Amino acid sequence: MNGIWRAILTGVLFGAFPGPARASDPIVQTRFTADPAPLVHDGVVYLYTSHDEDDAAGFKMLDWRLYTSTDMVNWTDRGAVASLKTFPWAVQSNDAWAPQVIERGGKFYLYVPISVAGSPKNVIAVAVADNPAGPFRDALGHPLIGPARDNIDPTVAVDDDGQAYLYWGNPDLWYVRLNRDMISYSGKIEKIGPRISDYQEGPWFYKRQGKYYMAFASTCCSEGIGYAVSDRATGPWTYKGPIMDHNPAATGNHPGIIDYKGGSYVFGFSYELNFAMTPIHHERRSVTVAKFDYHPDGTIPNLGWWDRTTAPQIETLNPYDVVQAELQVVGAHCIAYTYLLVIGSAEAMTVDDDTPIPGEVITISAGGFATESPIEISIDRYPIQGECYPRACRFIGVGSADAVGRDGNTRDGRGDVAGAARVGDDAPAAS
Repeated sequence: MNGIWRAILTGVLFGAFPGPARASDPIVQTRFTADPAPLVHDGVVYLYTSHDEDDAAGFKMLDWRLYTSTDMVNWTDRGAVASLKTFPWAVQSNDAWAPQVIERGGKFYLYVPISVAGSPKNVIAVAVADNPAGPFRDALGHPLIGPARDNIDPTVAVDDDGQAYLYWGNPDLWYVRLNRDMISYSGKIEKIGPRISDYQEGPWFYKRQGKYYMAFASTCCSEGIGYAVSDRATGPWTYKGPIMDHNPAATGNHPGIIDYKGGSYVFGFSYELNFAMTPIHHERRSVTVAKFDYHPDGTIPNLGWWDRTTAPQIETLNPYDVVQAELQVVGAHCIAYTYLLVIGSAEAMTVDDDTPIPGEVITISAGGFATESPIEISIDRYPIQGECYPRACRFIGVGSADAVGRDGNTRDGRGDVAGAARVGDDAPAAS
């Protein structure tokens, strides 16, 4: 075999750092994810996403996935919580677009845009579950909203008086008042007018300190993130400016905003992983997150773009716990990064399979910790110290260990080039 096989480390980052750990950009690197919909419940962030298939050129989306975190840096993959099969009456070949989940009365309601046969095709469906991790089941057996052109991107919030509102739409913004059962509505569907400046799609509706906020993907293309505010849940809405600028590297976007453990966070997506693999644009998106502070008057700062901001780790993991993670082989080249993993006095880590193939998930094990007991680790696509060879990856502990870099060189913790084989070069046999 010629060259180095490249691995994406994709799992839970474990350990103590010389400085504060920060969220990876993007935060989910095991697969392509988009349309983030965070929910805070019982001290945990539940991050629901849509899912771009690995071979997508345009939009190719079949299910909705869930990731959880308690520190905004380490995320656990909870798998698919629903798919097009959840709605057997819908088109099954595509269009599992932007979701949102909300809790009410001890149940969790998943709102999703999907398609039905014919034209117009866009409808909004609702599923229900008894816990935030699902499984979600179809609540109605038919659409809640639709069909109509561009009935997409639902967002839901419950006001202080108990009234729930469902917003959606591209390029126009619509809303309806939901009944207390959350699966039906009363009154007519209303269109927001005048149209919010720079609004395109992907609304995110919430209330904070007496103000109503409507964040959204700004006018295509390229799309940034903008927002508007109102004194009423139904508007009128006043445009306040960008949260993320329009960026030529992103043809789409979709915000999700939460307050969590004393901080405020905006989620969105970029095309970072797609362009790490190919210069060709595909709809293969990647969710990311940034921490921000509201101004005293409640306005949101312009954060620029995801490459200018991130989210710090707000809690540490218990080094005496067992934390599992995975290494996923995604191709014949090694995609690696210069972040470093520090794990106490860890010694060498090895994979359990010396003949990886694309798509295969491999367990990483480590021993020699300060606890004197073996610990399994999976590194959620955080590049860690290690070396890639034609038939194996050998991951090395802290100290003088090397880290694989984007350019195929290895670097040590001081950032010096350590002189390993470049991508595409033959590497020495794994020892």
